[in-house]
Amino acid sequence: MTTQTLQKIGFQHVGSFLRPEALKEARQSFAAGNITAEELEGVENAAITELVNKEVEAGLDVVTDGEFRRSYWHLDNFWGFDGVERFNYGEGYFFAHEETRDDSARLTGKLGFNADTHPFIQHFKFVKALADEAGVAAKITIPSPSQFYGELSRGVNVERIAEHYDSNEELFEDIKRVYHEEILALYNAGARTVQLDDCTWGLLVDPKFKDVYAATGFDINDLKRLYLDLNNGAIADLPDDLTINTHVCRGNYHSDWATSGGYDDVADELFGQENVTNYFLEYDSERAGGFAPLAKVSGDKQVVLGLITTKSGELEDKGTIIARIHEATKYLPLDRLWLSTQCGFASTEEGNILTDAQQWAKLQLVKEILDELWG
Repeated sequence: MTTQTLQKIGFQHVGSFLRPEALKEARQSFAAGNITAEELEGVENAAITELVNKEVEAGLDVVTDGEFRRSYWHLDNFWGFDGVERFNYGEGYFFAHEETRDDSARLTGKLGFNADTHPFIQHFKFVKALADEAGVAAKITIPSPSQFYGELSRGVNVERIAEHYDSNEELFEDIKRVYHEEILALYNAGARTVQLDDCTWGLLVDPKFKDVYAATGFDINDLKRLYLDLNNGAIADLPDDLTINTHVCRGNYHSDWATSGGYDDVADELFGQENVTNYFLEYDSERAGGFAPLAKVSGDKQVVLGLITTKSGELEDKGTIIARIHEATKYLPLDRLWLSTQCGFASTEEGNILTDAQQWAKLQLVKEILDELWG
């Protein structure tokens, strides 16, 4: 492993961790009106402080707040923008075996970003202070701009676009603008690694969703170009010392999944043209396909193989994981590869079905393999 690659990536987790019971209970009490926002924040602060201590003890070079202040990996960020409201859609997202809660986000006006009111800026400042004290780096995960458009154009939500925008192109420019402003605000708060979590590419490769898109008048090739433009537009002209990761996922809810399909059909755009530094890629099951599309990863961009699943507590065989990494070197050299779990442990506050001890055992396995293969 080259020093340059190690400095860029380091041992880091995708993002979320299982919520402690005390935190879950506090969030329920707050929703019921039994505790104040300040009391809830106190519980969150204590839980995040304990989490960061555990991350440091586990050897992580880059820590997160576990997404402990969020209900969802994506919607909380959308709700922080001006011109967006939280509401109940009437049905959730349909995963392979479960339906999620039915929260969504829709427009109430033109999009705007305000660093003083968007909660993620202060959230990051808190974990950054903890990381600085511990001598490690901190990153923040946010949903991708393409994911934001996907929510705003979901079913009946799309009707709101025409109420507030004269054209889709005007909306696209505003999405890129508010994301760019958010990322710069995070940079000014000390962030040097921002990760765009993204399920939109996973939808485009799934056969059943291709049929859904076709039935609703969306063209897959048009969507590829749009998602690429939204994501690249948001991260254009950022400071040179800011690393942009992307994490490509196929759904992670209560140990369930939403989509299937290899990266082949989106590799040209996603791997060849998206202007990120590191790809965190789901590769924990056959639903993600093979490694051949990695040959299209352009320039000196790097791939973090998500070979360790967060969907179950069963610990993978180290030899099997190492063999898969060597298989991936047929398409990218080892010094452009790295290892992580396939996703976070709790993309929503429900969390996946495994224990706290099992999640840390998963990360210990990641570290053991990183040390063995890359030193």
